[in-house]
Amino acid sequence: MIKPVTQTNFENLKLIHRGKVRDLYEVEDKLLMVATDRISAYDVVMQEPIPNKGAVLTGLSLFWFDYLKDIIPNHLISANPDDYPEVCAPYREELKGRSMLVKKAKPLPVECIVRGYISGSFWSAYQKNTTVCGFELPAGMKESEQFPEVLFTPSTKAELGLHDENISIDRMAEIVGVEETKKIADICVRIYQKAADYARSKGIIIADTKFELGWFDGELILIDEVLTPDSSRFWPEDDYETGRGQASFDKQFLRDYLSSLDWDKTPPAPKLPSEILEKTSARYLEAVERITGKSLLG
Repeated sequence: MIKPVTQTNFENLKLIHRGKVRDLYEVEDKLLMVATDRISAYDVVMQEPIPNKGAVLTGLSLFWFDYLKDIIPNHLISANPDDYPEVCAPYREELKGRSMLVKKAKPLPVECIVRGYISGSFWSAYQKNTTVCGFELPAGMKESEQFPEVLFTPSTKAELGLHDENISIDRMAEIVGVEETKKIADICVRIYQKAADYARSKGIIIADTKFELGWFDGELILIDEVLTPDSSRFWPEDDYETGRGQASFDKQFLRDYLSSLDWDKTPPAPKLPSEILEKTSARYLEAVERITGKSLLG
């Protein structure tokens, strides 16, 4: 097990953002992304870390960056702390297995979401109106059913603690331009399809996912994390059935536990028992082992 990290404080480095999971530092003209073991639910960050979670997010992202590089380049420079600038040397042990040195790209002002199956906010919206985000969907779809074709459904980027909001492709075109929207949508659907086909061969359905893209030296690249249980819905294929919610390789145990509590889903988060932490960790580890064929724990 990699030593749990809830928060990093690298005094010699410039912290520029602390998200729900990642701490982001500026190092020279590059960025250092550190995936902690923090976990959030209902947009509230829990007090306890999930063992090995940061390593899972990093390991999966590295796998997918390599697997998808023929479709779109990415921001990765190195994930080996020995290759990082000398100023990072005092933090080498803490960075090992959970960090990436990356290019400093300019992120798109929208989230790029691709959906293969109807679930989550899309399912909720569909129950009220079969036209969702400008898409006229077939009547009578069941929860978790596969769409007739893969959908690209952008959303706004919300501040920490707030929810992203689904927008139409026409609205995205107003924000980033018509031609750029077409290009971005095409790339996102292609990388989703390639990843989903691969994951299916490993017994995992990728129901939907969120990609982050950005500009670097005039080129569109894949940034942030990619195709992890934090940014995607991973479902076990052998348990898949339409007409209900699915088991998933992420924070399912955590959400189920929190739903059983008398908690109003606002900070502070309730204390989590060790059983929930261990079961959640096990699901993350199973996802990375199935997809990469390697165990993070040796």
